[in-house]
Amino acid sequence: MQTAITKTRIESLDLLKGLVIVIMAIDHVRDYFHYSSYFFDPTDPIQTNVPLFLTRFITNFCAPAFSFLAGVSAFIVGKRKTKNELSIFLLKRGLWLVFVELVIMTFGWCFDPGYRTVPFGVIWILGISMIFLAGLIHLPKNAVLIFSCLLIFGHNLLDVFHFDNALWIFLHERKIFLETTNHIFRVGYPIIPWIAVMSLGYYFGLFYDRNYDPSKRRKIFNSIGISAVILFLLLRGMNIYGNLLPWKNYGNLTQTLFSFFNLTKYPPSLDFLLITLGGAFLFLANAEKLKGSVVNFFCVFGRVPFFFYIIHIYFIHFLALITAEFTGFGREKMILPSLPFRVEALKGFGFNLFIVYLIWVFVIALLYPLCKKFDHYKQAHKEKWWLSYL
Repeated sequence: MQTAITKTRIESLDLLKGLVIVIMAIDHVRDYFHYSSYFFDPTDPIQTNVPLFLTRFITNFCAPAFSFLAGVSAFIVGKRKTKNELSIFLLKRGLWLVFVELVIMTFGWCFDPGYRTVPFGVIWILGISMIFLAGLIHLPKNAVLIFSCLLIFGHNLLDVFHFDNALWIFLHERKIFLETTNHIFRVGYPIIPWIAVMSLGYYFGLFYDRNYDPSKRRKIFNSIGISAVILFLLLRGMNIYGNLLPWKNYGNLTQTLFSFFNLTKYPPSLDFLLITLGGAFLFLANAEKLKGSVVNFFCVFGRVPFFFYIIHIYFIHFLALITAEFTGFGREKMILPSLPFRVEALKGFGFNLFIVYLIWVFVIALLYPLCKKFDHYKQAHKEKWWLSYL
């Protein structure tokens, strides 16, 4: 049976990376351009609506899938390196990602040269996870799996503990850990259990060995994906363990379903990871034979996801700045003291969800040629070491 593994790339992995990062861009366009973003949380069962809730819900799949795939990629890269070489690579790339988050992405999100708010976001946690993975790869593979599962399945036991110190906030609580007269440092992505998501991906890189039977991989991934979704439904239904916020019966089916699927992302609950990683396993199990122009389109983004991530935040924010200027708000309102949806001065700015989706399509269409050009350059110049960091 023919596999989707090519000479240099595994297309199903690129496809999932590209798909989730393009979907992720919807949420970032919504952050800047959706009128309601400045008034209420899109997952609030009382105030949200079906299109808005689904828009936010589908973007939940992005961070877990990308963290998991980063672990798979680390295993594949490690096939060409010694363990020590891979450790050094992961350590350096992890430190680079932390720098990118705190310096390059913070400015992109806010356009604020004073860096009044420094959010420790998704790029930061990918970097920290790589730093941890640099050590974890030296453990036996089964030990990596056990570590990953213990952290993913057990970390919600920590939800009852709250300590007002920076170490605990970095480990397991979304919160401001340092506030001065002019600066706020906020952890958006605590370390636990994100490091386990990447190490889990590293373990499952074993299944992408060239000698591994694709049909067996498909059966195993389907079994894991289906089991994860069933376990999610059981745990969420029991409403005892697995999510920081229990769901409530609002006496209204739609609002009750909103509550049921309103899963904690910061840090990601067990329920959150079961449904999102379960979906990733199901996609990977059944995507290897997919071909065609649509697949090729998303694979372009999947081969240069970090490059796309950086430029799409800057581009979306620049569009928002221009829009604010021409709609009477003034471009200075887009020099942000915090992440856009936290800025009171922007209440009243923005458009309905339909316009948000049109802007998203425009962003993707405009950035696709640039990503494709960079993809060609990257593949044609594999001898350039620095390209492995983009």
